[in-house]
Amino acid sequence: MDRITLQPGLDLSRIAYGMWRLAEDADTSPAHIIAKVEACLEQGITTMDHADIYGGYTVEGIFGAALKTAPSLRDRIEIVTKCGIVAPAGRYASARVKYYDTSSAHIRSSVETSLKEMGIEHIDLLLIHRPDPLIDPEETGRALDEAVASGKVRAVGVSNFRPFDVSLLQSAMTTPLVTNQIELSLSHTAPFINGDLAFLQERRLPPMAWSPLGGGSLFSDKASPLLAALEKIGAASGTDASAVALAWLLHHPARILPVVGTNRLERIRRIGDALKVKFDRESWFELYTAAIGKDVP
Repeated sequence: MDRITLQPGLDLSRIAYGMWRLAEDADTSPAHIIAKVEACLEQGITTMDHADIYGGYTVEGIFGAALKTAPSLRDRIEIVTKCGIVAPAGRYASARVKYYDTSSAHIRSSVETSLKEMGIEHIDLLLIHRPDPLIDPEETGRALDEAVASGKVRAVGVSNFRPFDVSLLQSAMTTPLVTNQIELSLSHTAPFINGDLAFLQERRLPPMAWSPLGGGSLFSDKASPLLAALEKIGAASGTDASAVALAWLLHHPARILPVVGTNRLERIRRIGDALKVKFDRESWFELYTAAIGKDVP
């Protein structure tokens, strides 16, 4: 599998495995978690995407318990995690409302907690999870710079930021932001035309795409022209509709890195099928047109 270079010495796999549903599985034993990771590694998927809030602040600990039983796996994977959301759950159960915290104290505490929960010595990529209306870019930027300087974090980025949010934070930092993880799929195409993707392309920042299959919505309407088009291309490629939807993102020159989350081992083993699907410009626009429900202007 191809790899994406975020900065010298840090590459991510072309597709990442998303951990947001890990705690929802009926089996969260270390053995089952390791089986999922191994299924990814067999396809060259080495990047594991976390956030401290996933599973009500439990997923990092579940993953850490699994890594403890197979410590050699740490050297074969890249760990991405996010911080900045405080929700009334888990360690923040006493919070009255959900809110964002991008203060330096919270970032430092989040880094230490994530390291402890996962039993690791460094985070490969730390993202600020959501743009914070109360952000102090100087304080947040300084905290991210310090996290990298400390060696506890190798690289930093953001998630769900608009271009102006990225520019504001970057203006207060010496460390480069290396990615923005945004919602991007055939069911959420706005970033292709609203400037979000163009901004990242201009700066040569590979985007990460969360919910690249639209949370399953792409496949729920059996009468959908889009699903029919996906299945047609899938049949011609010897794959299924989900592989085609991922391949559609992979084809884009922005070097989009989809983050795919599923708890079913048989589906995990097929994530790499997306690399079998090849697009030309007309077939790419065939899906785009079906997704937006009209011809391009």
